[in-house]
Amino acid sequence: MTTLGPMTSGTTDQDVVDLAVRAREAARVLAIATRAQKDAALEAMADALLAGAPALLGANADDVARAEQGGTPPNVVDRLRLTDDRLAGMAQGLRDVAGLPDPVGEVVRGGTLANGLELRQVRVPFGVVGMIYEARPNVTADAAGICLKSGNAVLLRGSSSAAASNAAIVEVLREAAATTGLPADVVQLVPSDSRDTVKALMRARGHVDVLIPRGGAGLIRSVVAESTVPVIETGVGNCHVYVDRGADLDRALDIVLNSKTHRTSVCNSAESLLVHADVAEVFLPRVVAALQEAGVTIHGDAAFTAYNGVVAATDEDFATEYLSLDVSAAVVPDLDAALAHVRRFSSGHSDAIVTEDQRAARRFVAEVDSAAVLVNASTRFTDGGEFGFGAEIGISTQKLHARGPMGLPEMTSTKYVVTGDGHVR
Repeated sequence: MTTLGPMTSGTTDQDVVDLAVRAREAARVLAIATRAQKDAALEAMADALLAGAPALLGANADDVARAEQGGTPPNVVDRLRLTDDRLAGMAQGLRDVAGLPDPVGEVVRGGTLANGLELRQVRVPFGVVGMIYEARPNVTADAAGICLKSGNAVLLRGSSSAAASNAAIVEVLREAAATTGLPADVVQLVPSDSRDTVKALMRARGHVDVLIPRGGAGLIRSVVAESTVPVIETGVGNCHVYVDRGADLDRALDIVLNSKTHRTSVCNSAESLLVHADVAEVFLPRVVAALQEAGVTIHGDAAFTAYNGVVAATDEDFATEYLSLDVSAAVVPDLDAALAHVRRFSSGHSDAIVTEDQRAARRFVAEVDSAAVLVNASTRFTDGGEFGFGAEIGISTQKLHARGPMGLPEMTSTKYVVTGDGHVR
């Protein structure tokens, strides 16, 4: 059985550096591993998750029980909870990643220069990736799988609320990797017993190549502001659905309900509904009734508060990522007003328009500056698995290097390979 290192209080910066040094050694091996080796490890990891289900679900049940006893909000408990189906999804995500092309060594561009030099820009791993994330233990498997396939060793620092779950998952993944001949240290768990370990990861410049925070706005702001390690910023999801005057209203109702109620505790759940004034008289009674029947509390403007049970909305409501059965809602006079509202309140994650008017759709796509813009589709599709990336390591709302769901290519850098024939300058 592989060891994970001490999980005791008093972890120091040097302890985290030691983990990073081990990760660096493992990354050197992984960087030159063949696709067949990496895919075999991913398949072994998937098998091991399913085989270890009783222990993994038992550890998770302990975390869930502690969270519930501590008064954790239901939406956060939902993110924390593992089930047989979610565990099967984690395993399938690893298999999906195994089935994808290996990004390492892919030629991004290249050719022969006028002087005869051959130039190629090729994808290479970052090396050591640090992940700081909250609650969701499925991220542990997703991040490990994507990092492994892209040739990176990963240091995983989950939340203390998921400590037992993450420890059990990482142990299973490490053992599975080792059975295929890869170093177990391609996946390591950073202790979550102290906030100091987060600070240590953020200070590990030179040992950790890139840091990815995945969680609430507070965590992301802290890491971006304080880290000396380069950061790929993931973002919160204040996502909008705009029902245009040219919308098929039956289709619009389905999309609004799916975007809001399919799973409320995730970042691609819709948090705000906008309705064009020309269809409000017909659509509002239908959408208010349907949302309320689904248990959603509507925080609405004057047009919406005309309906029983709708709460008056404030600017704070329109700016809120609820992650619960709540939605802000407003009627807008035209597409210009809808675009202005989205520009003001969107977090730049995912925003959708429902319309049969192609001119309106083209304007929305061109003018909404978000990582994903959807036309006649639920915001719930902004997801690495749904996009065909296998799993994802997070959804980036920044504009440098990676934007949107981050799959395998986003977890690589590039280098130039120049081949000459005795060329001198």
